[in-house]
Amino acid sequence: MAKLTDKVAFITGASSGIGKGIAKVYAKYDAKLILVDISEEIYNLAEELRDKGNDVLVEIADVTDVESLKKAVKRAKEEYGTIDILVANAGVCKLGNFLEMKDQDRDFHIDVNIKGAWNTVKAVLPEMIKNEYGNIVITSSVTGDMVADPGETAYALSKSALVGFTKSLAVEFAQNNIRVNAICPGYVRTPMAESIAEQSNPEDPESVLSEMAKAIPMRRLADPKEVGELAAFLGSDESSYMTGTQNTIDGGSTLPESVSVGT
Repeated sequence: MAKLTDKVAFITGASSGIGKGIAKVYAKYDAKLILVDISEEIYNLAEELRDKGNDVLVEIADVTDVESLKKAVKRAKEEYGTIDILVANAGVCKLGNFLEMKDQDRDFHIDVNIKGAWNTVKAVLPEMIKNEYGNIVITSSVTGDMVADPGETAYALSKSALVGFTKSLAVEFAQNNIRVNAICPGYVRTPMAESIAEQSNPEDPESVLSEMAKAIPMRRLADPKEVGELAAFLGSDESSYMTGTQNTIDGGSTLPESVSVGT
């Protein structure tokens, strides 16, 4: 029996990047999946996983839209009877100089990254409370709470907020046998990282990704499925005595004091 056999997992932002990696790993461990995304690309992943024998439900929903999330949760309950695991992963990143950033770009990060996680947890949590069981995994970042680069103020603001959100939820709902933990990835080879590289150097985005890798002690970006393995551990009962934690997965990128000393 795989460690997520018979567990029902609700994963947002599952169509690409880290969310897609998480979904594939959860499928590997035999979870029943509710894949939630704003993009219809999610159907392609669902078809791929179903072809491998996985039980997959797709819901097109926007994490900024409470009603669409409620609809997704309702359908998940109708199909599977419950939700055991929530991976609140949907997120966005748009670089911008702080003094030049428009309010709507700031609010874009707040609406999707902070309010989106809030909305998703609020939609799923009542079902977990009813069952006196649940594991919640929230995708934060090393950015904001630990490190930051120029142009990331809005993103850093939103992702660091998720750390406080995780810890507060963990304390409040521990008595309901609900655990809440955060994943804090460094750079992962995803469309988001590629977008950051494109915004940083439109003429040669690949050079930006190469420089990212050089600053990481392991000299590479993560594969999304490596983050998925951590998410699967936190979503499973293997992590049964963990709650309110920040789990850094960054290839050591937050360790060096300098990229030049000692080289």
